[in-house]
Amino acid sequence: MNSKQLSQQDAVLQGDDPAPVPPIEPELEDCCGSGCNPCIFDIYEQARERYQRELDAWNRRQAERAATAPKSRRKGGK
Repeated sequence: MNSKQLSQQDAVLQGDDPAPVPPIEPELEDCCGSGCNPCIFDIYEQARERYQRELDAWNRRQAERAATAPKSRRKGGK
């Protein structure tokens, strides 16, 4: 397998498990200031915590994938 095929294979594997996308933090003016429950900032905090859990799990999967990959697929090919 040549390096072009390997990089295409790696791209497919990454595409099967893309990194989670962080939530967009609301601006101060996005809050109406009326004491809503939940506030937009509460919702953002929940989304941020969920993102962090998903990112941690994704990083673990990537580390496992790298550890079990054949030597020829590892970075540097060594």
